[in-house]
This record gives sequence, C-alpha cells and structure tokens, in this order.
Amino acid sequence: MPSLFSRMLSLLILMAGGAALATSVKFAGVGLGIAIGALAWLVWDTWRAQVFADWLHHIRDEPDTPPPPRLDNQRREAAERVQRLLRKQSLEAEELESRLHNIQSALQASPNGLVILDERECIEWCNRTACEHFGLDNRRDLSQRITHLLRAPVLVKNLASRDFTDPLTLESPLATASRPLRLEVRLLPYGQGRMLMLSRDITAIEQAEVMRRDFVANVSHEIRTPLTVLAGFIETLQTLPLGDDERNDMLHRMAQQTERMKRLVDDLLTLSRLEGSAPPGIKEWTPVRTLLERLDTDARAFSAHLVGQSAPGHELVLEGMDTSDEIAGSSSELQSAFFNLINNAIRYTPPDGKIVIRWQTRTNGGARFSVQDSGPGIAPEHIPRLTERFYRVDSDRSRASGGTGLGLSIVKHVLQRHDAKLDIESTPSRGTCFTVTFPATRVQAGGSDKAG
Repeated sequence: MPSLFSRMLSLLILMAGGAALATSVKFAGVGLGIAIGALAWLVWDTWRAQVFADWLHHIRDEPDTPPPPRLDNQRREAAERVQRLLRKQSLEAEELESRLHNIQSALQASPNGLVILDERECIEWCNRTACEHFGLDNRRDLSQRITHLLRAPVLVKNLASRDFTDPLTLESPLATASRPLRLEVRLLPYGQGRMLMLSRDITAIEQAEVMRRDFVANVSHEIRTPLTVLAGFIETLQTLPLGDDERNDMLHRMAQQTERMKRLVDDLLTLSRLEGSAPPGIKEWTPVRTLLERLDTDARAFSAHLVGQSAPGHELVLEGMDTSDEIAGSSSELQSAFFNLINNAIRYTPPDGKIVIRWQTRTNGGARFSVQDSGPGIAPEHIPRLTERFYRVDSDRSRASGGTGLGLSIVKHVLQRHDAKLDIESTPSRGTCFTVTFPATRVQAGGSDKAG
C-alpha cells in the first residue's frame, strides 16, 4: 500500500508539474500539461519496469546479482523475495546435483554392471562396468534399444515374455577364446514399464566349477584305476591256483599300484597343506649352495634309478654351485619345488640327454633358478595349462613314467607362496626350460654369476 501511494503521488506531482509548466510558458492549456506530465511518469515507470524485467532475466543465471538501485519500494520488495527464492532453489539444485553425482559415482564404482532402460527398452544410462561387460558406449549408445546392441536370443525371449524370475547367463560380445567372459544378467522392472539390467562377471565362478568337476573326475579316475587293478589281482589270487612266479609277479604289480596311490594321496595332501597354510616369511634363510648340493645328489640318484645301473645316465650339469646367496622361505618347500622341476626333466629326457640346472643372481638383487633339458619339448598350446592339476601333455607316457599330474601344480603353489614367478619356454624336439624368478626381498648376499 505505501508503495502504491508513492507511485500515485509521483504521478500527481508530474501531472501538476506539467500543468504548471504549460501555464507558465503559455504555449498550451492545462490539459496538455497534465497529459505531458502523465506521459513522462509513464515513460519513467516503464523504464523502471524494464530495468526490473532485465534484472529478473539476468538472475536466472546469476542468482546473487543485486537488485538495480533505481527500483521503487514495491518492485524492490518483489526483487528481494524473488532473489531469496532463487537462492533457495539454487542451493536445493546444488544439493540434489551433489547427491546425484555421489549416487552416480557409487554406481560407477560398482563391480556389477548397471543399465537403466526406459519403457521402450532403450538405454537411458549405464555405468563403466556395463560398458566393459557388453561393449557399450555410455554416450554413443544412449537411446538405443538394448536388443539392437545385444543380440542374445535368450535376452530377446526374456524381454518378450516379461518373465524376470530367473537370472540369465550370457556370453559377453567382448569374449574371446583367450579371454572368456560369462555374465549373469538380471532384469528388474520398476516404475511405469522401466527396467534395471544388472550384470555380474561369473567367468571365474564357472571356471572354478569346471575345475572342481574336472578335479573330482580326475581324482576318481586316478584312484579308481589302481583300485580296479588291485581288486582284479586280489580276486585272481583268491580264486585261481598260481605258481610262485605268477604270484610274485602279481604281488609286484600290486605293490606298484599301491605306491602309485600313495604318491597321489601324498601330492593331494601337499597341495591341501600349501593352500591352507600361511605363506612363509622372510626370517628363515637357507644357503642356496646347500639346496643345490642336495638337488645334485637326489637328481643323480633318481637318474640312475630310472635309467638303470647298466646304461649311461643323463648328463647333469650344475652351474652356480659356488654362490654365496641365501634364500628366504621354507627350505623343504623350495627343495620340493626345485626337485619337481628336475624330476620332470629327468623323466621326459632320453637317457643320453643333457640337463642343465642353473642358479643366477640378478643385477637387481633377485635371482633365477632354471632347469633346461634336451628332451622332446612341449607344443605351444599346452604350455599355458601345464600347471593345472592333472593336466598331462601325454597321459599314457606320464602315467607310465610314474607321474601323478600334480607336480607342476605343487611347484606353482610353492612359488606363489615365495613371491616367485615361473616361466616356461619350450620348442618341440629341442627341449624345455623352466625358469623360476625370485624378487630381491627373498634373496640376500652376492653370487658368482650375474644375470640381467
């Protein structure tokens, strides 16, 4: 009300001023002067309204812009109220944007993929994990229909039937033979026909399940075979009259099968112990020379046993025997792992072949232990799987040589517990080289042979 009164007062003053001016100069009547005064007030008030309108337009982008100084009280009060409301809305918008950013950051950090689909099954948003699972682009593929990008019949059928009770298992479009990627996908409807599509990488789970089934099947087969042989021999001994030579031959074979089962059980128990115990620390140090001397003695004895005393044995060469290095960890585990590598080389190298056992200290403080043979070598496709349990390049030859198929698995576990890495290089018909690399934290003192 005060503001309206002041505006009316301003109008009357200008009209009176116009009338007085017209009377004083005697060029027009009083009515024209009043009209001129009213027009002047209208122009002035319109200008102030325009200034107010320009300010209102400006503060949409900058809510903190102060009101113009030449506003009347009514417009100034309106400007202050509008500014307070805009500041409040701006703070609320910033808070909502911050919450939305935090939610999106949390969803981006999720190990599971998330895709938001609208009522037409088109992509509204997806996180980085979903892009990695499905090969999506979170900019290019927005508003694209999900079934146009993922041409999986089971997904199309599930969306058509609208039955989202059970999860789906899909092969990722990015999967390759060397890098398989299996996904568990769940569709969760919400709102008015909208959906969340969640994905989870189950490759490792499926591979573990396959390995478990293979392990159970392999163990069953490895134990069932000697048991079947033993049962057959026992039945023969119980039911048939045999001479001393036949009986002794059967008992000898039974002893062989029993020894085979014993080795298998021992290896399984070793694997179980390695997986279930804490890794060895770096407080126990063993001289490398002591390990090499034991390996030399055991290797020559095993070669003589395998080849026989009458035939020439393998040519065994040990390099780095004069080293003063010490290695941290469990000496018994390291001895077992090293001898497993030497054992394999002796088993699969012809009696007249050469086996080089080498210890080298590296310039970075670490060390290498390697076993190189001149045997038949290994085809490239077998090398990545050599450390799998019960994996054999040649099953018949491995069993004939007395192997259980667990030796390299034990080696892998021992080396992992000692922070070491196993590399395998092989060329068919030219031999194989197994190299173990130890970090500097597991080796101390200096050796006679330096490797880069």
